[in-house]
Amino acid sequence: MGHYLVKRLLLMIPTLVGILAITFAVIQFVPGGPVEQMVQTLTRSGVAGETVAVDTRSLLKGQSGLSPEELGQLKALYGFDKPPLTRFADMLGNFARFKLGESFFHHQSVGVLILDKLPVSMSLGLWTFFLTYLICIPLGVAKAVRDGSRFDLATSTFILVGYAIPGFVLGVVLLVLFGGGSFWQLFPLRGLTSDNWAELGLVDKVLDYLWHIALPVTASTVGNLAVMTLLTKNVFLEEIRRQYVYTARAKGLSESAILYRHVFRNALIPLITGFPAAFIGAFFTGSLLIETLFSLDGLGLLSYESVIRRDYPVVMGSLYVFTLMGLVTKLLSDLSYLWVDPRVSFEEGGQ
Repeated sequence: MGHYLVKRLLLMIPTLVGILAITFAVIQFVPGGPVEQMVQTLTRSGVAGETVAVDTRSLLKGQSGLSPEELGQLKALYGFDKPPLTRFADMLGNFARFKLGESFFHHQSVGVLILDKLPVSMSLGLWTFFLTYLICIPLGVAKAVRDGSRFDLATSTFILVGYAIPGFVLGVVLLVLFGGGSFWQLFPLRGLTSDNWAELGLVDKVLDYLWHIALPVTASTVGNLAVMTLLTKNVFLEEIRRQYVYTARAKGLSESAILYRHVFRNALIPLITGFPAAFIGAFFTGSLLIETLFSLDGLGLLSYESVIRRDYPVVMGSLYVFTLMGLVTKLLSDLSYLWVDPRVSFEEGGQ
């Protein structure tokens, strides 16, 4: 076990560096970087309120009024005055000390930006996570016990229809129906809280928050129900059809005793092992379309804007954090097998 844990931790380092290296290499060939954008802004001219586009390639050659010294100062400002390998090595050294750099456009630390946007994405992600597990596991068990019944058919139809509808499309439908579109205005259109939230009492604050989060969480959750529900159903069906179940029935045990004392414990193994990754991942869930649709300023919107604006410190810093968390949660998922089923072995030839 200790040998396996050390090996996995050591493998995380080249994996993390490899992902960062590939992304960093791609960035070097993407046009319209921060230097080019700043040069274009400085040299742009307007006539009668109309903006004249400028060729960024000619700008970088100093053909639009900026001297080579001024271009050099701009490159030094954004850290592009060093060779790519040197910049990559410096970035890895800073990341090792959890110094994620400073945003080119927000003029804030990347870590501060992520922490500022995190509560919004956490609200959306955690509610989606808990509702998915609270609905899918009981529903999947009920479908497995009633396999082939009308209940099984009706619920399968419902969850598959929900799975086929993209979350942002469902969000638009919910806004039209219940957000003051063409029918009823039962829920607010934007934000997590009202403007006067600070003036409300504790109970009113909780109710106001739930009122605002209802539609975006519904739009995010419905599409996640199908996979977890059908996985739960199939796992329980497989366990119900095993020989030990028939033996337990032959001994006279009730169906509820068989289900909850024997089947439930064995069937939950593949479900629980995915729990750590799903739970920690919920803290960093950022749905761009859902956040944009409901005007939620979270990590999804931050990542999208960073890519569009070529805010490389935010892109690389957030990628580093999310990749590191993904590798750690994958390790926790593997280790959770030992907690759920001690028979699992990570030694050579033990699996």
